[in-house]
Amino acid sequence: MSDFARRFLGSRSGMIGLVLLVLLVLMALSADLLYPQDPWRMAGRPNLPPFTEGFLFGTDQLGRDVAAGIVHGARMSLMIGFASSVAAIGVGVVVGAVAGYFSGWVDDVLMRLTEFFQTIPSFMLAIVLVAIFSPSLESIVTAIAVVSWPPIARLVRAEFLSLRQRDFVKAARVGGHSRTNIIVSQILPNALSPVIVMASLMVATAILIESGLSFLGLGDRNFITWGFMIGAGRTMIRHAWWLSAIPGLAIFVTVLALNLFGQGLSDVLNPRLSRSTRT
Repeated sequence: MSDFARRFLGSRSGMIGLVLLVLLVLMALSADLLYPQDPWRMAGRPNLPPFTEGFLFGTDQLGRDVAAGIVHGARMSLMIGFASSVAAIGVGVVVGAVAGYFSGWVDDVLMRLTEFFQTIPSFMLAIVLVAIFSPSLESIVTAIAVVSWPPIARLVRAEFLSLRQRDFVKAARVGGHSRTNIIVSQILPNALSPVIVMASLMVATAILIESGLSFLGLGDRNFITWGFMIGAGRTMIRHAWWLSAIPGLAIFVTVLALNLFGQGLSDVLNPRLSRSTRT
């Protein structure tokens, strides 16, 4: 067993988060097996309470199965969270690496661009972008990626500024390695640890942003999501609390799992930092 795996298995928060994430992913992947029929279809009488026979989480005001919506919504929420985070990390790593390695005027231009995006409230910018390009899966993923890349860029830049003067980088320059090779094969692998930790937390933030957009009616109506379910059930909160509470609990558990998993990764990848934080 590798040292990384052994240390991660020793992290209680990381293991709890990992187990929850595995269960959520398995639920999302098996959505068509658990509930093969369309989650939008009317399955029973409206507003049936949870644990009614045949309906684990009851039905909504249109008679749709809430449990089917939770399972199918898990697929969409996780997919949007991961896809937008991957896109944001790609942009952030490129911008941060170029700014940190070349510094000078290149750094100034890229950091001013990064600061411009950071001055605009992320959720408000996401709303504007989705509204402009019309709500769809692609526009939602793009909007979340656009508002999420600046922190990654600043983090990667700081790592590159620290690593670019190390002896192994100087040796690579003397050895005739190209700038691209030094950035990609020498510095970037040593700068990825904090990026990996932030990436896990970014997925949680992306899921929250997507849920907020769907709650406001800016989600893709071709797919059911947890945010849409909360928004659709808010008018019935006094009479059918489960319509908003159960998808809200699903979001809470997913975000908690991602944060615990990220904390576990932080403990493993930055053990000295985690020890100093505890003391």
